[in-house]
Amino acid sequence: MAPKWRELADKLAARIRQGEYRPGQPLPHIRELVEAGEGSKTTVHAAYKALEAEGLVTSSRGHGTVVRERAPLKRLGTDRYDKAKWRDGDQVAFIADRVASGRGYKRGDQTQTVTRTKAPAGAAEALGLPAGAEVYARARLVKEDGQPTHTLTSYYRPAHVEGTRIVDPTPGPAGRGGGFRVFYEIGLEPDAMREELFARMPTAEEVKTLALSAAEPVVELRRTTFATDGTPIEYAIGVHSASRFAWCYDFKLPDSAAGEEAHS
Repeated sequence: MAPKWRELADKLAARIRQGEYRPGQPLPHIRELVEAGEGSKTTVHAAYKALEAEGLVTSSRGHGTVVRERAPLKRLGTDRYDKAKWRDGDQVAFIADRVASGRGYKRGDQTQTVTRTKAPAGAAEALGLPAGAEVYARARLVKEDGQPTHTLTSYYRPAHVEGTRIVDPTPGPAGRGGGFRVFYEIGLEPDAMREELFARMPTAEEVKTLALSAAEPVVELRRTTFATDGTPIEYAIGVHSASRFAWCYDFKLPDSAAGEEAHS
């Protein structure tokens, strides 16, 4: 049998999804639910914390517990990396997500710093570098309406990016089309990727940076980007507030048997 706080959280979540509590509307004060026989103060508080961790509500001093105003952003799969978006236009990946979600963006939604540092073990391995080799780290913080949504830190071989808009000036914007456009212009066209996803609890620093609610998990993305000749040109680690994104992948099913027949 589920604990009392879980039962209450599920009941309130159902009311939120059914529209009984609308976006922007506060939930009843804890004492009101206690007086209505929904449980003790501790039970109601735990239920509200569960709803907050699940991304259905936000809590703040002076405003109480309020139903979230917006649905999560779509975090696209392959469509966010469509070459036409960054090669022929100016849509970097996070903007493609905003457009697909019917949301806007403005200057300042993404900020960055660029430093030259020793490569973390994962970055060195992905980029084919010896342990401790130096790389450029381009760290971005992305926000929507002032609320952090995720961080993304890309690591590059110095020989690939020195003298480009990615690091010159430092820090500075990669410009139209972002970092992928820069690589395209220097003859290292991004052509393939490997992405790995992990759900975990955040570190104390991530809680602060992303302004996370109590007990809210994050989704960590690890991405390796390859040029047309197979050269690894970027290794990136993204940390996403779990409640701010809905991950969306569209793809055709592979048919390896058909490929074997074509080459027989």
